[in-house]
Amino acid sequence: MPLIVIEGLDGSGGQTQTDFLKELFKLNKVPFSFVKSPDYKHAVGQLFSDYLAGKVDLTTEQVFLLCAADVLNSVPKIKKGLEQNQFVIADRYITSTLAYRDAKGFPMNKGLKLIESLDFPKADLIIYLDIKPETSMKRKKGEKGSLDLHEQDVEYLRKVRKSYEKEIAKNIMGKWVVIDGEKNIETVNKEILKLIKKHFKNRLGL
Repeated sequence: MPLIVIEGLDGSGGQTQTDFLKELFKLNKVPFSFVKSPDYKHAVGQLFSDYLAGKVDLTTEQVFLLCAADVLNSVPKIKKGLEQNQFVIADRYITSTLAYRDAKGFPMNKGLKLIESLDFPKADLIIYLDIKPETSMKRKKGEKGSLDLHEQDVEYLRKVRKSYEKEIAKNIMGKWVVIDGEKNIETVNKEILKLIKKHFKNRLGL
């Protein structure tokens, strides 16, 4: 069964749309498993959370390795789900690490070389929810009331968006499809459903 990844800037609606997919699969009795990055319940994710809050100072290289390690924690669950013939839904993946670190000056080609030996499964479909950096900041501010190191820097978010565009152009780690995340939730739901039906119609009873 396939690995489906939801990607995008913070505030693009990744959690909302992964929740939509989970409910869709539950209602239609489609077997699935779910992973999320960062995993703030794990020690690695907690350290990354401290970094975002400005509590610890890390180099770009250290942050890349930390984020890669966080995603790597999910790989056994991803592989198990695929082996058990389940759909696997991922709210962010190693593709986030590549984009966010590339934007911080850790070149994507260098990052790709580092992860090649770590056996990350390629995704069957990567859905990129495209929003403007200004939309990202507005949504996160409304959601949390404050912004972390990534969310408060509009110039950095512009660079992240450009880095995602590099991945999309080369279909890095899987096939990418772009959806306009500026649209309302219901419209994005419908576009994702249409996309899922198109790509996996032979494996779903939808």
